[in-house]
Amino acid sequence: MKTTTLVLTIIMVIMGCSPVAENQAPPPAPYSTDGKDVSIYVTAENTDLRLSPTGKASFEPAEQARETEVAIFVNPNKTFQTFWGIGGALTDASAEVYAKLPETKQQELMDAYYSVDKGIGYTLARTPIHSCDFSSASFTYVSDEDKSLKTFNIDHDKEFRIPFIKRAIAAAGGTLPLYASPWSPPPFMKSNGEMLHGGYLLPDYYDSWALYYTKFIKAYEAEGMSIWGITLQNEPMATQRWESCIYTAEQERDFLKNHLGPTMEREGLADKKIIVWDHNRDLIANRAHTIFSDPEASKYAWGIGFHWYETWTGSDPNFNNLDNVTDAFPDKKLVFTEGCAERFIEDRLQYWPNAERYGNSMINDFNQGTVGWTDWNILLDETGGPNHVGNLCFAPVHADTRTGEIIYTPSYYYIGHFSKFIRPEAKRISTSCSRTHLQSTSFMNTDGSIATVVMNMTDEEISYKLYIGMQAVQLTIPAHAMQTMVY
Repeated sequence: MKTTTLVLTIIMVIMGCSPVAENQAPPPAPYSTDGKDVSIYVTAENTDLRLSPTGKASFEPAEQARETEVAIFVNPNKTFQTFWGIGGALTDASAEVYAKLPETKQQELMDAYYSVDKGIGYTLARTPIHSCDFSSASFTYVSDEDKSLKTFNIDHDKEFRIPFIKRAIAAAGGTLPLYASPWSPPPFMKSNGEMLHGGYLLPDYYDSWALYYTKFIKAYEAEGMSIWGITLQNEPMATQRWESCIYTAEQERDFLKNHLGPTMEREGLADKKIIVWDHNRDLIANRAHTIFSDPEASKYAWGIGFHWYETWTGSDPNFNNLDNVTDAFPDKKLVFTEGCAERFIEDRLQYWPNAERYGNSMINDFNQGTVGWTDWNILLDETGGPNHVGNLCFAPVHADTRTGEIIYTPSYYYIGHFSKFIRPEAKRISTSCSRTHLQSTSFMNTDGSIATVVMNMTDEEISYKLYIGMQAVQLTIPAHAMQTMVY
């Protein structure tokens, strides 16, 4: 240290000041709310409000928040993960229902999902590798016993799914990151000889199955659809009555390390991202520690995906498990890869708790470091299908194929409170609520605008103040409502 700097440092310590290290960046300038209006959008039960603009408000100088008031505190100078996007799955079921709609309704659906101005601005998509439960039947891309994959082709997908995906990409402006997931290897590659009911991948077919992913990617890209990446296996710990395949944590690690990763590299696809786990939050930490603690496996994994179906068994979602992963492996990305409201009942299309499940998950998942959030089917019919094993579920949007009408559920609008206003490359910023009556998260977009999302799951209207530093805006959120403030 130079003599003059040393002398100044000693003087500053004597005077009670903290010295600033050489080349240390100065603290960020406080975010200014001066002259900034707040635009307010609301969706609320028992009202006509659906992502509706309800007016503007302005920040004003404020005193320290009192213990008796409800407050939300936003600190734009404390940032966290970079936002990747929000989207839904483009399945065979969605594509088949879409094909039954009149052209005007097809365009309406595309606008509703992929237009920022007319809809909720989705920016991600997922699709299955061959069939899943939300297909009209089980199928693969190869003939029986074709270990060498010489018969591989995607002709099945060209009737409905591929035109559907291309329409979505066009509606999104020509760019829509698309990732793909397998539900099961072909029957001849599995221990139980079928695609359904679990079973595991036979060791003799590890390399053949790894090559299958690369053939899928290349075939789709030859049709003009860029594949962003893949997940290794959908729900690898669930034996389902539909397409499913079991991997222990060690089996998934070793398949990635010794087969899938090297095959992707050898086939010139090292730039494609690989997501592991792709199952519920409950066991995510064990899977992450097993795979990411092995450097030779971890180097192939971009991140880890998760679902929300642990709540199906009656347990509450354990969002802290996500914290465990981000704390232990901060270089790995967290992605919500699937969720939907199960057990379809036609007269519950406007069932508000379904929407609140989305809001609760999205706020907490983002606050635990999640970078992307992918819903399940973007469209299903009036029966909650089609589904070849009767696993009928809800989607944010349903089509009544008898009338050609589109039905928007509250879940669609709750998702839109995030996807419409939080755009790719936004940064999550510090947000906290003084009371558990409200939940909230905030992101700063690249243009400097901030979107703060607030959810009220109580039966009462709640008044609160939104603080940034010593300025605040007085707001009210209706009972059972979602609210986005943009400023």
